[in-house]
Amino acid sequence: MAFFRPRVSREAEVRFHADQEISRSYPELIEKAREAERTLRVLQAAEADEIELLAAGQALDRALTDALRAAEAGQRATFGVKAYDDRIARRKAKATPEGAMWTDEVERLRTLREHNRMWNIPGVPRPVPATA
Repeated sequence: MAFFRPRVSREAEVRFHADQEISRSYPELIEKAREAERTLRVLQAAEADEIELLAAGQALDRALTDALRAAEAGQRATFGVKAYDDRIARRKAKATPEGAMWTDEVERLRTLREHNRMWNIPGVPRPVPATA
């Protein structure tokens, strides 16, 4: 007796392969984020002006966002092609050691990005236009 096993959708396969390609760039993106953080820390230690700190904080934010996107793609690719269409398959994949590792990494990067947005990007006052 054969059971019918539905295939995954073509869209899920395309997204799976796209996520695999994106996740391959994760190591270099996380290294760029580390370098941006080092630059920010050096500027903070040197007590640089707010404009330089703002630029360094925004560069770190962009680097963390890129690394986060690659980590999320790696997480989805690790979960497998069935997880794109099936939430139960996604939940089961999160429970595997590799799935849990990627989930923890995504959460860590989100926390770092939020911390950076709250504390490392100074609020530079906007110039007030002079009225005549």
